[in-house]
Amino acid sequence: MAVSANKLELLQIADAVAREKSIDRGIVIAAMEDAIAKAARARYGSETDVHAEIDAKKGELRLSRHMLVVEQVENSANQISLADAQRANPGAQVGDTIADTLPPLEYGRIAAQSAKQVIVQKVREAERDRQYQEFKDRIGDIVNGVVKRVEYGSVIVDLGRGEAIIRRDEMLPREVFRNGDRVRAYIFDVRRETRGPQIFLSRTHPQFMAKLFAQEVPEIYDGIVEIKAVARDPGSRAKIGVISRDSSVDPVGACVGMRGSRVQAVVNELQGEKIDIIPWSPDIATFVVNALAPAEVAKVVIDEDRERIEVVVPDTNNQLSLAIGRRGQNVRLASQLTGWDIDILTEQEESERRQADFENSTRVFMEALNVDEVVGQLLASEGFTSVEELALVDVKELAGIEGFDEETANELQSRAREYLEKLETELENKRKELGVDDAMKKVPGVTSKMLVKFGENDIKTVEDLAGCATDDLVGWTERKDGGEQTKHAGILDANEISRDDAERMIMQARVIAGWITEAELAKQTEAAQATEEQTA
Repeated sequence: MAVSANKLELLQIADAVAREKSIDRGIVIAAMEDAIAKAARARYGSETDVHAEIDAKKGELRLSRHMLVVEQVENSANQISLADAQRANPGAQVGDTIADTLPPLEYGRIAAQSAKQVIVQKVREAERDRQYQEFKDRIGDIVNGVVKRVEYGSVIVDLGRGEAIIRRDEMLPREVFRNGDRVRAYIFDVRRETRGPQIFLSRTHPQFMAKLFAQEVPEIYDGIVEIKAVARDPGSRAKIGVISRDSSVDPVGACVGMRGSRVQAVVNELQGEKIDIIPWSPDIATFVVNALAPAEVAKVVIDEDRERIEVVVPDTNNQLSLAIGRRGQNVRLASQLTGWDIDILTEQEESERRQADFENSTRVFMEALNVDEVVGQLLASEGFTSVEELALVDVKELAGIEGFDEETANELQSRAREYLEKLETELENKRKELGVDDAMKKVPGVTSKMLVKFGENDIKTVEDLAGCATDDLVGWTERKDGGEQTKHAGILDANEISRDDAERMIMQARVIAGWITEAELAKQTEAAQATEEQTA
């Protein structure tokens, strides 16, 4: 034990521990000093300010008691009067510290055990700090290790210079590891923690597949071929979008390799996970069509504001089943790969829906504008879907419709505006009846229609809105036990507001409520944007 060792043994122990734990020798010596000081305090009293110093070259140990010079002593264990201090040191002043050398001590079993615990704790903390510093900049790397033990389904991996953990949900389905097995995984997080592993590994992370391809495909490593997006259903199927910076290099062929050798190496590492390699395109419509392969696509309709795309497939050859995939897997992966919500319809379903939308728009115009069916159909066929559009459009555009003139256009717009004013008045009265505060109208992006829906759902103050989550407003989707997705509706209509707009609305409510400041909101927004850029 260090505290009972001679001066040469102290340095030998420090050197051995520093080498074994790969930490600085000075940290071990400092831990020994703290341990010896703690053991000495047990002899001289817990309030005594005992310091131990070990000469890093000679190994000599020096114990001293530090006393604070004060005018009036309140605690004789760590204070000394000015008069007594000046007898030992004539230049002493109030506030100075006097060091009084203590004789060497013989440490008993209890003191030695206490000192040992201090050293072990200090060394463990230093080892964890060294491990954190070494691995914090390696997030995103693939590492190889040996399975050390399995605890409650999670796997502890020995990386040589530290321990890491693969949690059960970060392993492939039906994947089993035993002690001594070699494992390859992706570092996705490194955290400071008071106990346990700080390095978190994953074999299900999308970037694990991307890094595996970078190891197998020289063109990716050299930057000629770039992986733009990855989507995985771990252990089952995956899609990756690739693009080549050199027109003479086929990105898909480079990833597949001769007779599929390159992609097969990745498949083997991922326990047989099937991989679709897709040409990436800056044109989202083209990329979505590629991502839905092998299904054929007849038409796509893009809604850029909500990042939603409608895909129409032929009625023949089970194209709808192919596009959706088993349990919705194909369309789900395509949606993850592109970052857009994808709705799939057959040509017949699209035709029926378009007819229903046309009839609905016609009926809305007939009722709101008090016009006959022919005028309502004319407006619907020109692409108008709401009375708001009609009220805001340039009158010349409206007059240019076949069968309309400028007088008719002005009359239609006048009726549209009257209808909207009447509707606004009704919504305002309804809002007041529901008890929604006037302050809610100050939240950017909130409409009268939204205020009524908030009131109907007991959101009546800015604080109520500030306490909402984005899912509360726009709904969410969940999948249970690997089955089909279940959609849960939000307070607002999905066509009324996007998820990003809902999040901005809630954050603005928190600013108005005084929960955060504009400066803090700006910092959060910048941090979120920086994270998105790094992920991209």
